[in-house]
Order: sequence, then C-alpha cells, then structure tokens
Amino acid sequence: MKVELIAYTPEPDITAAAAAKLTHSKSDASELLKEDREKMKKLLRIVIKMGHTSVVEHAYFTFAISGVSRALTHQLVRHRIASYSQQSQRYVEQEMEYVTPPSILKNEKIKKKYDEMMKKIWGLYNEMKKDAPIEDARYILPNATTSKIIVSMNARSLLNFFELRCCLHAQWEIRKLAWRMLHLVKKVAPTIFEDAGPPCRTRGYCPMNKKDCIWYPK
Repeated sequence: MKVELIAYTPEPDITAAAAAKLTHSKSDASELLKEDREKMKKLLRIVIKMGHTSVVEHAYFTFAISGVSRALTHQLVRHRIASYSQQSQRYVEQEMEYVTPPSILKNEKIKKKYDEMMKKIWGLYNEMKKDAPIEDARYILPNATTSKIIVSMNARSLLNFFELRCCLHAQWEIRKLAWRMLHLVKKVAPTIFEDAGPPCRTRGYCPMNKKDCIWYPK
C-alpha cells in the first residue's frame, strides 16, 4: 500500500479558523487571515469542540493511493462526500498484482492454494483477452486485484472517515489506509485533526458498545 498527500488547501487550520471567525466579525477574510496564528488555532479548537465542524469543510485534501485491493476501494467510495478517480479495468490491462490478507499470509497451506488460484485466474484473464475485449475479460478478476485511486475529501468528511475506519472493527485494509491518511494530514493540519480517530480514543466511548474490543474505554 502506498499513500501520498499530493495536494491540500494552503494553511488549512488558518483557513478554517478564518471561516469560523468571519461569522462573528465585521472584518474581511483577507484581514482575518493576517491575524495571530496561535490565537486563530486556539479559536479553531474551541469551535471544533463545540461541534461546529462546518468551518473545516473549507479545507481540502487530495490523496494518491495505490497497491490496495478492489475490495478496499469498494468500501472507500461509500464515503459519499468526496471525489474519486480510479484506474479503469476497462482500458488498463491488469498485471498479476493482488493483495493477500494477513490471515492468509499466516496460513502456509491456505496461502499456497490462494496463490495457485490467482495464477489460474490471471491465466484465464490473459487467455480471454485474445478473443474478448479487456472490459469483458476483467469480469474474471478477483476483489484482491490491486488498484490505483485519487481521493479528495474536505476535512469534515475526513473526520467522519477516521471515526469509522480507524476503529478496530473496520476491515483491516481500509483501517490501515485510514491511519496512514490521518498521519499525513496531521502534519499539515495539526489543529483540525488534533483529536481525530476512533471515538474510543478521541471521546472515550464506543458507539457500537463492543465491550469485547481491546480498545473499549475502561
């Protein structure tokens, strides 16, 4: 899995803070953007804790993601307030590249069968391409097939994404992706994402009430 933050709103914390302050100020946005950075960040923390997170929608982040499975991207695009551009299997011939879940990696017997099946699938895929269009040959490809996707989300959508997908009950692959994305945005927007993550870690409660979870708040 490779995850890169390839673009983002300049000074996302300050942009969001200016949006928050504008609602209670006679000043223009250009004037607000010149104010003391630390005071602006302090205001933003207060606004976020009050639940007024609409102001962080003005901060956008774009990620380039590769080496992930189609199973992951199918879950990812369920987060609707976002923009996606994914590598097309209709036009791009697929090499034999696939994701192997950790549980299968640990089981030598199952992994051997798993890899053998992948070889059979790609053998048939390559055979089908000789007599059928790529867009039809792709029907044989598994969920494990790797994919590339560019994703853009505003900060509010990302906060929701991290709540749901950083959780231990999220599927392992998308959870791994979520934590990597969180690590990247914290570097450029530390105030907005200061308390981002699963609710058990950020707010001390579990919405799912999964008491058997090792992260369940004690």
